[in-house]
Amino acid sequence: EAYSIARQFNLVPPVCEQAEYHYFQRDKVELHLPELYHKIGVGAMTWSPLACGLLTGKYNEGVPESSRAAMKGYSWLKERLCSDEGKKQLSKIKELHLLADRLNCTPAQLAIAWCLRSEGVSSVLLGVSNTEQLLENLGSLRVLSQLTPPLIAEMDALLGNKPRGTKKEARS
Repeated sequence: EAYSIARQFNLVPPVCEQAEYHYFQRDKVELHLPELYHKIGVGAMTWSPLACGLLTGKYNEGVPESSRAAMKGYSWLKERLCSDEGKKQLSKIKELHLLADRLNCTPAQLAIAWCLRSEGVSSVLLGVSNTEQLLENLGSLRVLSQLTPPLIAEMDALLGNKPRGTKKEARS
């Protein structure tokens, strides 16, 4: 709608949509935005590829005192981690970590590469605390070529949350 209105009034139309996207937040990018990619060329700039650190394994053994989930104002994150759904997600994350080991990469690299492989994703916004995290995250580019259709199918089966109606999976 914003694109159509911008065109109608000779304004510069949007060129990208910013959306949360990770293993457990898929619908908007995979189900609702593809029409924009194909019809008008709008790309997606995605954020939170590591789900607030959840996908790194930081919370596998509980909530560390120095973590975001322990900070004031992030009680929603701690509640999410401790919920039944959060516990199911942590179990799936442990399985994904085994897959990352098989690919000789870190869980963060696998998660970021998984986001990048999605059609229409133009960029993935990363938040890092230090140079080491940045370098690790950039290593996801090396992992991207290892994400073959059979591997993505294996990940989808493990996650069990592939949005229905998803047409095209990944870029070629």
